[in-house]
Amino acid sequence: MRSPRTPLLAILAAAALGASPAAAQAPAPLPPERQLAHDIYKELIEINTTNSVGDNTAAARAMAKRLVDAGFPAADVQVLVPDNPRKGNLVARLRGKPGTKKPILLLAHLDVVEANKEDWSNDLDPFRLTERDGYFYGRGTSDDKAMAAIWVANLIRFKKEGYVPDRDIVVALTADEEGGCCNGVHWLLENHPDLVDVEFGLNEGGGGELRQGKHVTNKVGTAEKVYQDFTLEVTNPGGHSSVPKKDNAIYALAAGLSRIAAFSFPPQLNETTKAFFDRMGDIEGGQTGADMKAAARGDRAAMARLSETPLYNSMLRTTCVATMLSGGHAPNALPQRATANVNCRMFPGTDPKEVLATLERVVADTSIKITPVDTAKPSPPSPLRPDIFGPIEKITKEMWPGTVVVPTMGTGATDGLYFRQRGIPVYGVSGLFTEQGDGRAHGRDERVAVKSFYDAEEFLYRLVKALTGGKPSSAAADAR
Repeated sequence: MRSPRTPLLAILAAAALGASPAAAQAPAPLPPERQLAHDIYKELIEINTTNSVGDNTAAARAMAKRLVDAGFPAADVQVLVPDNPRKGNLVARLRGKPGTKKPILLLAHLDVVEANKEDWSNDLDPFRLTERDGYFYGRGTSDDKAMAAIWVANLIRFKKEGYVPDRDIVVALTADEEGGCCNGVHWLLENHPDLVDVEFGLNEGGGGELRQGKHVTNKVGTAEKVYQDFTLEVTNPGGHSSVPKKDNAIYALAAGLSRIAAFSFPPQLNETTKAFFDRMGDIEGGQTGADMKAAARGDRAAMARLSETPLYNSMLRTTCVATMLSGGHAPNALPQRATANVNCRMFPGTDPKEVLATLERVVADTSIKITPVDTAKPSPPSPLRPDIFGPIEKITKEMWPGTVVVPTMGTGATDGLYFRQRGIPVYGVSGLFTEQGDGRAHGRDERVAVKSFYDAEEFLYRLVKALTGGKPSSAAADAR
């Protein structure tokens, strides 16, 4: 039988240690810089910034308030709102030493793709930051509110340290990267070019890869494929379905799409993809690694083998794929119209007119009319500058020994293209690591590992300092 005095003794012992049993199990408080990043992250996730009903301006103003409250002059913190009052953008500046160096840009978008609560796990709300089992869940946790929160938190951190960079640091948090039109980066460059006149920028588009928890690659996006849709359309007089004819709009369109499906554009390489395959070859090893090394040298047989993997195929060539289909007007009538959307992602430097001509040649049917949808937005790759890759590689080695920095070409697109079009190189580098195969951006239960978020904050803090003439403080060096 337990002595009736035992509970009292236990309580007295706990008091002697200066903590109750419950307090002893409480998590340790976060360092101030991490707590700040967490609070900003939470605030951003919990402001709905979808294109349908969200308010980008509210998010921009919330970040502006944090910067002004931290001591930034109001003149250096501007919320710029286009004709759509929900599509505001934030541009903020930390003043550097007077000199000849142009500013550095830290870019992130505040808008997020749509998310319905009923589509997520029952106990997760996409517009609430939930921390569970070592992850942060919420819409935008990875794309792109992590970087937005980190840029703001680190700018405040620089301010509190009294850090004066060797050039201005400009943060731009923007609208309409995911949806809508023309109110974000494109609008800023057209209407306020002086505010974002920079030498180069850091943006999303890269990121790290984990394999069973091991840091493997830290990817830096230096190029993007070019988005272009084409409408394929067949028209026909139609008629009664009880009297079929060989001339059928749906059949003609289907045959043309089948020919596109069987076709592959020729492989191509540029500075970025050569470096990607060469460095990834060392990581992958085996036949795949050998093929990557050979592909970097232009070996067509190796390229053909790599093309069996969809990602590598996309990095080696222009791709075109059918994404939408419509045809007919009644179940008992021959179709008078059939249409399809073919989405192409063109290799940088490819002429959209040449892609159109290729599709027409492959379809080989003049009854199929092929029309571009909108205008392609090509952008040149950013050069692999040693003054930018050097610090990235150094800090990567310090934080994650053995991790390889790999230039990469995005198979999608980011707002970096608008700067690249104007001759301003942009580099996709975040320091956010994701387990291979667990990318959830745009999807259900989007998440980022808690450790990954805080590591990215520290990585980008050190990187921006290295790129602006500074050195990490001793506190920063000990943060990990």
